[in-house]
Amino acid sequence: MAVNTDTLNYDVEEMVRGDRAYIWHHIKPHKLYEHGEQMIIVEGDGLTVKDIRGREYLDATSGGVWGVIVGFGRESIAKAVYAQLKTLPYYAGTAGNIPGIKYAGELVERLPGLGKVYFSNSGSEANEKAFKIVRQLSNMDPARKGKYKILYRDRDYHGTTITALSASGQDERKQDFGPFLDGFTGFPHALCYRCGFGKSYPDCNIECARCFEDTILREGPETVGAVILEPITAGGGIILPVDEYYPIIQEICHKYDIYLIMDEVVCGFGRTGTFWGFQQYGVQPDMVTMAKGVAASYMPLSVTAVKDEIYDKFLCNPGDDCERMNYFRDISTYGGCAGAMSAALETLRIIEDEHLVENSRVTGAYFLDCLHSLMEMPLVGDVRGRGLFAGVEFVKDKKTRTPITEGEMDRIMGNVAAEGVLVGKTTSSLPGNNTIMNFAPALTASKNDIDRIVAAVKAGIEKF
Repeated sequence: MAVNTDTLNYDVEEMVRGDRAYIWHHIKPHKLYEHGEQMIIVEGDGLTVKDIRGREYLDATSGGVWGVIVGFGRESIAKAVYAQLKTLPYYAGTAGNIPGIKYAGELVERLPGLGKVYFSNSGSEANEKAFKIVRQLSNMDPARKGKYKILYRDRDYHGTTITALSASGQDERKQDFGPFLDGFTGFPHALCYRCGFGKSYPDCNIECARCFEDTILREGPETVGAVILEPITAGGGIILPVDEYYPIIQEICHKYDIYLIMDEVVCGFGRTGTFWGFQQYGVQPDMVTMAKGVAASYMPLSVTAVKDEIYDKFLCNPGDDCERMNYFRDISTYGGCAGAMSAALETLRIIEDEHLVENSRVTGAYFLDCLHSLMEMPLVGDVRGRGLFAGVEFVKDKKTRTPITEGEMDRIMGNVAAEGVLVGKTTSSLPGNNTIMNFAPALTASKNDIDRIVAAVKAGIEKF
């Protein structure tokens, strides 16, 4: 039987016109492109992508939003998905499937202390499930009655739905989408470079962590059910809390019986040089959410993992009128995609067999050293990161730390792209401070790739 490969055959100008005429792109001010041309990516291999005009770029963003963690062109993932789609593409998550069962087992082995996983299709949805678990328990579990509030940290991002935005600390991402849901409250970020308490580490008493308890006390400990945190703040500026930060947060959570939810959507699967970002800090979360790297973005899939003791709270007697509604009454249509779970299994095999977590650690350390060499440049205010995950913050004045303008940031970004390298930046997130360039190349990145990325950034700054 003939296979329709029409998507592989196209007329360039027709596609350019069609893109302008029909596509509503993500987080793009389309007025700028009414008469211009947006980038159209048509091929990828390793860390290299090619646009519709034949221009090649080294992609230092793993597909733009940090998801293609094993690089482009992985035939083994395509074959795994193909084989599964022929056998069984999908059945609702009300039933099990073989790749899902196998993958859940692999995840639990890598998540000591957590024993159950729930599949859905995006990071936003994975976090939504965690929130719904907290909310349902606040109503049905006598031990957690009334503990419905969820705290979040300024500059962290947890997704694009209204609920996920309610728990996100990026004002510009939230602007105009309100009113947001009750029961979500923020507390200060953990960026030493722009300390909200006017202090300097280590003589600061780690106020950014201790203020978490102040927020709990203001809200009422009896009403707070959970806190959600990115191990390393991603889109909010690549923020690494100091080593003491999370142990303090964990101690406070234990004191007030608050669930610690770690959002590993970006940091998971080796991005920071350990398999999970929270492992950088030696803490034990109650729930872990993940997406992006789960199936290396070859297929959409996300996971919410929880401790057995949380899962056990939902074990109810359906024949008892008082208990029959006390199971987790939730569903995710695409949480039943067996092909996506096959992609996740093969992604995990690649990560393990090719030692990509270790490569992230070793090559990432080299990356940070190279980026720190840019600190001598007048516009570079700060460099920060861990593993193959890094950020450079641009300023007009190193002493005052006044950010450059967004227009100036866009000029630098354009200069870097002209050098044949695609990097990312904070976008419509932080009022007056969308000036952090970010890097998250595939975990297969080599030192040669790093040299090319840093050289392009340096050239881009010099051309400014």
